[in-house]
Amino acid sequence: MIELRPFANLGRYENDWLNAHYHFSFGEYFDPSRASFGALRVWNDDRIKPQNGFPPHGHRDMEIVTYIRRGAITHEDHLGNRGRTEAGDVQVMSAGTGIVHAEYNLEAEPTELFQIWIEPARRGLAPNWGTRRFPRPGRERNLIVLASGRDRHASTDALRINQDAAVYCATAAAGSMLEHRLEPGRRAYLVAPRGRLTVNGTAAAARDGVAIRDEDRIEIKALEESEVVLVDVP
Repeated sequence: MIELRPFANLGRYENDWLNAHYHFSFGEYFDPSRASFGALRVWNDDRIKPQNGFPPHGHRDMEIVTYIRRGAITHEDHLGNRGRTEAGDVQVMSAGTGIVHAEYNLEAEPTELFQIWIEPARRGLAPNWGTRRFPRPGRERNLIVLASGRDRHASTDALRINQDAAVYCATAAAGSMLEHRLEPGRRAYLVAPRGRLTVNGTAAAARDGVAIRDEDRIEIKALEESEVVLVDVP
């Protein structure tokens, strides 16, 4: 099953510094048919104006993966963590028993990011945060793992999350093909930050969502130079 969720049909929120699009129910946007997708609970597409951002606020019992598409985000939390994550890189926050954090765009240009929430396998874990730089060489024509809680990725450089799930990314030249195997009972959700592609023959434009289940093999063909972010969840 391949379900296309066009960018124009996503939930929306906008104020004087934030332009957000919601792939799943979030905040005041509620669609009972898009409450979650397996363990994937949230996929927000945010554009944050310079010198603005999310003031301190709390989370608990959620794995929050932030993929920076453009610009950078600066994180700080009550545990004393502070760091800056740039475009193409990723940060992971395991909210666990509770964490209060802030995220700001301290740059001179807008920051664009995907924020992806995955439900943890267990509640009440210790909170933590981390960020990692992932060099672009190596992600051409290959999906590389950015964050994972899967045993098969324990020896990789992926940031750890507390769920049997994985977040991948790749870049693809026009006409090239990416492939991902989906195990029985698992689901995948895919968004192209830029470019145009087909997923098992279904056409998708930049920032469209593609929900995938009951497919053992996912073929992603780039119709032009493209970037792909894919989440594989139980």
